[in-house]
Amino acid sequence: MQAVFETLFDIVYLSTVVTLGYRMIRGGKGQKQYLLFGIMAVVLGCGDAFHLIPRAVALCTTGLVVVAGEVRSEAYVDVQDVARRVINRIGYTNADYRFDGNSCGVLSAIHEQSPDINQGVVRETEEEQGAGDQGIMFGYACSETKELMPATLILSHVILKELAAIRREGKVMTYLRPDAKSQVTIEYGDDNKPQRVHTIVVSTQHDEFITAAEAGGEKAAEQAMCAKIREDVQNILIPRTKARLERAGDCLAELIGDDYILHVNPTGKFVIGGPHGDTGVTGRKIIVDSYGGRGAHGGGAFSGKDSSKVDRSAAYAARHIAKNLVAAGIADEVLVQLSYAIGIAQPLSVYVNTNGTSKVKMTDGQIAAKINDLFDLRPAAIVREFGLRNPIFEATASYGHFGNRPYTQKVTLFEKGKEVSKEIEFFAWEKLDAVDKLKKAFRC
Repeated sequence: MQAVFETLFDIVYLSTVVTLGYRMIRGGKGQKQYLLFGIMAVVLGCGDAFHLIPRAVALCTTGLVVVAGEVRSEAYVDVQDVARRVINRIGYTNADYRFDGNSCGVLSAIHEQSPDINQGVVRETEEEQGAGDQGIMFGYACSETKELMPATLILSHVILKELAAIRREGKVMTYLRPDAKSQVTIEYGDDNKPQRVHTIVVSTQHDEFITAAEAGGEKAAEQAMCAKIREDVQNILIPRTKARLERAGDCLAELIGDDYILHVNPTGKFVIGGPHGDTGVTGRKIIVDSYGGRGAHGGGAFSGKDSSKVDRSAAYAARHIAKNLVAAGIADEVLVQLSYAIGIAQPLSVYVNTNGTSKVKMTDGQIAAKINDLFDLRPAAIVREFGLRNPIFEATASYGHFGNRPYTQKVTLFEKGKEVSKEIEFFAWEKLDAVDKLKKAFRC
């Protein structure tokens, strides 16, 4: 809001200066004094007006949050309040970051779901609710971590979680800003088992904590900042990450030796980041967010979908099946594929690929047929099974949707216009509640 008022004030002020200057030139009747001051006012006013151009652009591109989508509901949500609360929780609370949850603009472009789509979703019987969209969804699991997720993804998430903890503590690496990314490359043996961490990439936003005046030039300042951040990542972040894994009894700590390649802020300084650095749309890098590139994904921004869209609900169901198959000892690696047609409740196909790691005397096709019999994969059943109508999705916006520990928490929500306190389950699709059923069915 401050930027808006400043911009409006400057427009009025500079317009007045230029107008008065023009009138002095026209009304001076050739007097040098009037002519000189008039020309000075016009030149200075026009020159200062150019400063408004970048400000106006910044106002339109970096100081604005747009909440858009389609919804069918009788509930009321204060979109502005929710958006600002989430932005502040992430850490964008400082105007120096050029994006501030308390002062940014929030626009709501939410509208009612298309009746053409809705007629395919809503049925007389809730159980026969059709899929809200067509598509192919995937779920993946493997045995190389206790979360039954790829080791590369778990390690990158632990690094980011520890980096966020360091930032919030504010004791070391005090220059950290909210935007951060990590990528881990692991070297595998011929037996497809992780051998060691090969490369760690950490990119973190930071304050401009060394100025050009202090370092003797812009390039020298940038090099000094990058060297300091790299030193802190190597001597503070990585040891703390290993200690965190060891406290959890995780053998992944053993993969991080002293011979890994480390890339820290590979492009140089990273002062401008977050929403000011680029325009982000929730859920775009879904391949990385889901399985780190190890497993397949059907595409689409499933982070932004409601539970009637199988892009989201069926992706959870497929992960639940894959994880329980691995946990039951049926295979060391499983990819589950489900396909749906809009308006149709039952999936069109169920496909399973164990990548040659199956431990039962059945083909992947036979495993898929049994899965189709054991699990109710209709959208309404999935929504009910995992509680997808509860307010659980904010938790999925950090560190991906999969590989998290399921938990219950008491929250306040609205049911039929009344505020109620209710215990709800988060990450229910990560539960291993189907292991016994699968062991019995596959006689494991």
